[in-house]
Amino acid sequence: MIAARRREREYFQSSPEYSHLAHRMGSEHLGKMLSKHLETVIKSRIPGLQSLINKTIIELEGELTKLGKPIAADAGGKLYTTMEICRAFDQNFKEHLDGVRAGGEKIYGVFDNQLPAALKRLQFDKHLSIENVRKLITEADGYQPHLIAPEQGYRRLIESSLVTIRGPAEAAVDGVHAILKGIVQKAIAETTELKQYPTLRVEVGNAAFESLERMREESKRATLQLVDMECGYLTVEFFRKLPQDVEKGGNPTHSLFDRYNDSYLRRVGSTVLQYVNMTCASLRNSIPKSIVYCQVREAKRSLLDFFFTELGKKESKQLSKMLDEDPAVQQRRANLAKRLELYRSAQHEIDAVAWSK
Repeated sequence: MIAARRREREYFQSSPEYSHLAHRMGSEHLGKMLSKHLETVIKSRIPGLQSLINKTIIELEGELTKLGKPIAADAGGKLYTTMEICRAFDQNFKEHLDGVRAGGEKIYGVFDNQLPAALKRLQFDKHLSIENVRKLITEADGYQPHLIAPEQGYRRLIESSLVTIRGPAEAAVDGVHAILKGIVQKAIAETTELKQYPTLRVEVGNAAFESLERMREESKRATLQLVDMECGYLTVEFFRKLPQDVEKGGNPTHSLFDRYNDSYLRRVGSTVLQYVNMTCASLRNSIPKSIVYCQVREAKRSLLDFFFTELGKKESKQLSKMLDEDPAVQQRRANLAKRLELYRSAQHEIDAVAWSK
């Protein structure tokens, strides 16, 4: 090729027809011109290439993010990955309760709508009808009628009324429990990392539900205990006014049998109803406090604590079973990572050419 080009140059330089154009003739000059033209074309296409490569890199990075991080090989790395995923779920769960995400407001609906409506449906006034008051007072007297005031009758009337509040209280506990379970399901669905590992998703869900179940039982015990305390100990100050109220309502010197007339029984029912309504209003405030303290607050504070304790005891094989990613997903992540590396290398090379003088 060197000899051929030398002869070509000699020919154009010695030829009368081409001697004046010898510096612009021959394959060597043509190669230089074509190279310069190609360089110009390439430089004109560089912005488009840069844009295409940048777009592809962003797409690859986005797809890799959706696929999640690769699983670590060692037990410590697997445990760390599992803990990080669980913390992401726990954070999503807390955001629902704190109002950052929707769902937590339904708990207030239980306290503001469901509980008051259930208490209203108890209809204490019907329970304290004249017939029922007469029946309970008579039964409380036993074989000897009361001498001054039917204290045992009052107690039975109050206890039989207040004990019915256990139903709405228990229903409120169950209502909040159902909402918390729904929030757990939402948080699991919103935790992208859990979609990567189906077994871990199931394990986290089961652990969260088990914790909520324990919290519900504790909440039910504490909440029903509030009702039982009201049934077991009556407010003395309220009943110290009863003799004055009786005197205003009738003559306390009436015979024992006259005290069982409708007017007297109506006064007893009215007095008991006032006390029951007062206690019911108090429980309407204390029941939500008990539920929030035992369920909502505990769920925010320690939903996965027991799961974390058990997680620390697991060996590498057990952690690997929990992080059972689809092999096809692993292969796709590896392929995408290789493509991304190639595109980034091309980006670096093209940038170097574009910025060179």
